[in-house]
Amino acid sequence: MTNSNYIELSDSDDCEKYINQFIQEFPLRSAEIGQGTVIKRALPSRHKRMIGAWCFLDHAGPVSFPQGDGLDVGPHPHIGLQTFTWMIEGTMMHTDSLGSKQLIRPKQVNLMTAGYGISHTEVAPATETHMHAAQLWIALPDDKQNIAPRFDHYPELPTLEQDQVEFTVLVGEFLNVVSHVKVHTELLGVDMKALASTTTRLRLNPKFEYGFLALEGTAVVNGHELNDDNMLALEPGVTEITVELHEGARILLLGGEPFESAILLWWNFVGRTQEELQLAREQWVNQDERFGSIPDYDGPRLEAPVFPDKMKASK
Repeated sequence: MTNSNYIELSDSDDCEKYINQFIQEFPLRSAEIGQGTVIKRALPSRHKRMIGAWCFLDHAGPVSFPQGDGLDVGPHPHIGLQTFTWMIEGTMMHTDSLGSKQLIRPKQVNLMTAGYGISHTEVAPATETHMHAAQLWIALPDDKQNIAPRFDHYPELPTLEQDQVEFTVLVGEFLNVVSHVKVHTELLGVDMKALASTTTRLRLNPKFEYGFLALEGTAVVNGHELNDDNMLALEPGVTEITVELHEGARILLLGGEPFESAILLWWNFVGRTQEELQLAREQWVNQDERFGSIPDYDGPRLEAPVFPDKMKASK
């Protein structure tokens, strides 16, 4: 079956060669957040800025630490995006300027819609000694960029098994299973956990671009090794792909239609123009009511960095 958007090939060697034209491999970057917590940053990258509306992806952990030494990120602002936290191990307390206060546990999702403006904190409980999580940002489309902020917690997500793989559907529809996590563009997010060493073939939407990130162990995606130091991106046009996993391996699959607009991502803000980002920074510095406050937090707010002279939009 063929059309102008995609091709299916019956010969496996020809199919693999064809798909490899669409695959890009690039390294992750190490960064530090909170009190010395080291993370691997996959997006944005100079190699790949976005996957659909997914514009930011950090992989934190797995890490162990003494009680009281966990992540502690003080009040900081967001605009123009949704923060999406997928907790794998450990717990984290979310508190925001809307008055939301939610402990996120393993296999749960916190979704905070910043819209016009919100601030929040992320703090590991004093008794916590482990953390493993993926944190992502979703750029809001043009017509939703300045919607009212809100917070949603999803304690249960749909799961299914196929080919000895447990799939948790975080966002969107996968294998006829739909997540009720509310986003504003066509997106996909799936956690894949291998219950045994196995090979599975995934049906893909040819309109989507995709990304694969290893959360635990390693995998092979259409002949390309996926480990904790790299990410694989797949351009639109492919309908199927083969993934090999060793027992216990866990990978994150992201997808979405290419984003409608070029965005500017600076600090914790997503916008379209330098002027709107600079205004948001000034309002945060001046403690404008746009970002509210979090009186329960015992500590200083995060300071905004110096605004750059010129920024480059990404898409």
